[in-house]
Amino acid sequence: MPHAPDSILLSSATVEGGEGLTQHIRTGHHLFTADEPVARGGADLGPAPYQLLLGSLGACTAITLKMYAEKKKWDLGKLVVRLKLIREPAGERVERVLDCADTVTPEQRARLLEISAKTPVTLTLSRALHIDTRFASTEPPGPSDPTPG
Repeated sequence: MPHAPDSILLSSATVEGGEGLTQHIRTGHHLFTADEPVARGGADLGPAPYQLLLGSLGACTAITLKMYAEKKKWDLGKLVVRLKLIREPAGERVERVLDCADTVTPEQRARLLEISAKTPVTLTLSRALHIDTRFASTEPPGPSDPTPG
C-alpha cells in the first residue's frame, strides 16, 4: 500500500510464520522470534505479542528518559521501567512504573513523568490506549507487583 504524500515511514517489520504459532520477526538487520505460551497453544519460543508491545513501550520510555537526563546532566542511576497491560470493562490500559536512584529530586521526577508521557511510542499508543505512569517509590509494592531485578 503506498504512503500518502504527507506520511513518513517511521519503522517497518516483516513477520514470517514458523512451526505452530511461532513467528519470526525481521526489522532492519535484527531477527527475533515471537510465540505464545504453551498454555495458549504455542511453544513459548519467544515473547508473546503483548509482551513485545510492552517491551517496545518500555524501551522507548527508558531511551527517551536517559537521553533527556544526559542532556540535563542528571544521574538517574539504574533506570527500570516496569509495565503491565490490564484489560478492564472500559478497555485496555497500561500501568508504567519508573524506578531510579533515590537521589533524583521530586522536581526531576515530575519532569521525567512529563517526558514519559511524550515519548514517541507513548504518543502512538495513547491515541488508542490510555497509559498510566508513576514512580515505584510513590506507592508501596502490592502483592501483584513484580519483584525488582
